[in-house]
Amino acid sequence: MRTLLLITDDVQRGQRLARDLTARGTCHVHDLYEDRLPAPGFDVIVSDLETISSDAIIRLRRALAQVRTDGQPYLFLVHGNAARAEAQARILGASATAGVQQVLTALDQLRGSPIPLSARATAVEARQFFRGALFSGGTITPAVADAGTNLVVRAVGESGVYDWVRAVQQFDDATHQHCLIVAALAAAFSGALGLRPADRHRLTRAALLHDVGKIHVPIEILKKPGRLTYPELAVMQTHAVRGHAMLVGAGFDDGVLAAVRSHHEMLDGSGYPDALKGWEIPDFVRLVTVCDVYGALIERRSYRPPLAGGQAYGNLQGMVGQLDDDLTRAFRPIAAAFDPSV
Repeated sequence: MRTLLLITDDVQRGQRLARDLTARGTCHVHDLYEDRLPAPGFDVIVSDLETISSDAIIRLRRALAQVRTDGQPYLFLVHGNAARAEAQARILGASATAGVQQVLTALDQLRGSPIPLSARATAVEARQFFRGALFSGGTITPAVADAGTNLVVRAVGESGVYDWVRAVQQFDDATHQHCLIVAALAAAFSGALGLRPADRHRLTRAALLHDVGKIHVPIEILKKPGRLTYPELAVMQTHAVRGHAMLVGAGFDDGVLAAVRSHHEMLDGSGYPDALKGWEIPDFVRLVTVCDVYGALIERRSYRPPLAGGQAYGNLQGMVGQLDDDLTRAFRPIAAAFDPSV
């Protein structure tokens, strides 16, 4: 049974919400304005603030510093101004913002079990590596990429793709989160396909690096709390070409370079940056693209909550003519790790 901590600025409202949350675990209600801080040890934290004042944020930050561990799920319940709540949630490092029903759904998606400490530990290790080695602005070499790839393959092998992705999903940096999730999906997918260890490593490495060009995209576009305008989208789409340019001549093989440049290409020619069609897109790239699309669907975005595993796979199946149908079918066991009903 999960233990939930609900931090609220209205105890009576919090107690009413706690009655709904008890079906998802044992719920402790903490008054935000109580001087005594809650003790650590909860599996999930939910904040319930109707009045987002500077004093409230200071108190909430202090409470979170007391009880929250790195990678622990923290849901920010939205009241009123969603844009302001989203901004505050990002500052506080929330896993997601949500209304009451979305909070209940998010708790259901945790499947009744806390994230294993081993998965949290390797996810934190991977995030630190990603920040320091891949997105630091320094030169990316095959040796550096291999170190990160080995970490992901080891983590997925030890924790399983579902638990490790859940741990990574707690991070507040969307780009780091996405690259690590896609790499984990690629490691699991290549294993399910029975690829040789060398090919599994190569595919995971390409997935880990696929969005590295986003280091050149302005942070205000990467973290915009809403859908991008057409000019902003055009800037975002430069990441594929710029990532490819970063790695050319650095010792990476043609398959990895193609995956970084072409992971947004679609079989019907509707993708970018080169509008490739059909046979022009190598199988290696198609594999990365399936993982990239599914990873994006199960992640929280500023303009939508994450999709459940089954719904995400349904969307993947709906991309007939854009994604490789055989690979989409072969991806089913990976999707089933996130939703057994798939």
